[in-house]
Amino acid sequence: MIIFKKASDLKNYLQNQRQKQVSTGFVPTMGALHEGHLSLIRNSKRENDLSVCSIFVNPTQFNDPSDFEKYPITIEEDIYALETTSCDILFLPDVEEVYPNGTNQVKQYNFGYLDKILEGEFRPGHFQGVCMVVERLLELVQPTRLYLGQKDFQQCMVIKKLAELMQCKAEIKVCPTLREADGLAMSSRNKRLSSEDRAKAVTIYQTLLFLKDNIDKGALSDLKKLATKKLKQNGFRPDYVEIVDPKTLKPLNEWDSRQGAVGLIAAYLNEVRLIDNMVLCE
Repeated sequence: MIIFKKASDLKNYLQNQRQKQVSTGFVPTMGALHEGHLSLIRNSKRENDLSVCSIFVNPTQFNDPSDFEKYPITIEEDIYALETTSCDILFLPDVEEVYPNGTNQVKQYNFGYLDKILEGEFRPGHFQGVCMVVERLLELVQPTRLYLGQKDFQQCMVIKKLAELMQCKAEIKVCPTLREADGLAMSSRNKRLSSEDRAKAVTIYQTLLFLKDNIDKGALSDLKKLATKKLKQNGFRPDYVEIVDPKTLKPLNEWDSRQGAVGLIAAYLNEVRLIDNMVLCE
């Protein structure tokens, strides 16, 4: 595995590879890698000649500075994990390489309502920051395919919109959420859970199953209230429990068997904020 720390070195290397008609898969991450990330690398390895992973904890997407400071950093373990998956290239930049003009010049993207609801409501500016770094990385890597995890359902939709605005030619591949044996969605934030909270955390998955099992049994507003109550009874502080149209992300108030639906949850367990989602009906 080749490790690049300079954006110019990475860009020049990949430009040379493209001249050889090499296909490139790209997995952007913030590190603290788990099996979910590694599954994206493996997908890339199967479908491309060259697989690139980036590790960069992006300061512009944290609306809470303390959350940024607490984000787990496990670089040595991450490098080892990437080597075990035969990742070809790791881009490991510092802030100056990603933001040569500094982080104060915040770019504004027009995503309509897409970045203002759900996560956007509770984390204002989050998706604008995500897209600042993703745009920079896509310009550097210019991948054939971009691999994203479905756990960040809304973020996947926002990045698809960004790629459209950029006229980016990369094929965007959204891969299924990987889960622990008890159903908890794999997440870097799980490392911050105490053993007691880790045992409770599976309640989010169980609540999504509750939504799935009962989506056809009454008003969706009542179902969401019951799900919220279930989380609170287990020690969570929910930001939202929502059921949305998977194509538009707009909240659904009535269930229609001819229409798809996705359940999304974001909730705090003590100081750790967890998110998850599940397709409730196709």
